[in-house]
Amino acid sequence: MADRFRQLFAEASAANRAVLLPYMTAGLPGPDTSLDMFKAMAAAGADGFEVGIPYSDPLMDGPTIHEAGLRAIAAGATVDSSLQLVEAIVAATAKPVVVMTYVNPILAIGVETFCERVARAGGSGLIVADLPAEESDEIAAACRAERIDLVLFVAPTTDDKRLAQVVARQPMFVYAVAELGVTGKRDRASSYAASVTRRIKAATDVPVVLGVGISNPAAAAAAAEVADGVIVGSALVRRVLDAANPKDAAAELSAAVAELATAMRRD
Repeated sequence: MADRFRQLFAEASAANRAVLLPYMTAGLPGPDTSLDMFKAMAAAGADGFEVGIPYSDPLMDGPTIHEAGLRAIAAGATVDSSLQLVEAIVAATAKPVVVMTYVNPILAIGVETFCERVARAGGSGLIVADLPAEESDEIAAACRAERIDLVLFVAPTTDDKRLAQVVARQPMFVYAVAELGVTGKRDRASSYAASVTRRIKAATDVPVVLGVGISNPAAAAAAAEVADGVIVGSALVRRVLDAANPKDAAAELSAAVAELATAMRRD
């Protein structure tokens, strides 16, 4: 299943563009309409998705995704329903999905069981936002056993020694953090995107995907010039949170993702 992302990166590179991976919280705006959000984004040009399992204490995430998670949980979202949604997304869109969560839900279910369930749902990879690379071996092994891959983070503050430790683990892709701090919308292009990507690419051939703080087509285009892929999260989640109804939310996402997809092209 991880091969789907490898193929996706190869195809995008051949077409001289970056991969667009929108993030969306599972269960938003509601349990019966969440799939419609992903269908709308797929039709608008998303290459794949990062699907966030709602969590009440998301240490990496800022107020927008925190609000989204609490709203989804209040509406009944669980790990089970989130993984059912992943299965539905893969079936409905034929797009690859990487599942994003935190360590505690994985430990509560059991590492091997959790990874098996991600794989059974059709997920291609796993992002664990609060998992240090040095403590990732058990989860990485469980992922490999299920033929899915783990994604690991590199921040602008990561030193060369730790960068070498991350890339030596051969993650599915390196999630390059484009801004210091938690996730959230920024009004300016990242001042770290080029430098952090350049450092990672000097150390590995593993694809590099930039995320955190990439909020508009201009910032996405700048990221696409240097990275293999781009994740946009909070700016899209905010559109869903602020929409009057699910139909409007899907329309907002469609328009935004279409602009971001255009920004992935390298002219």
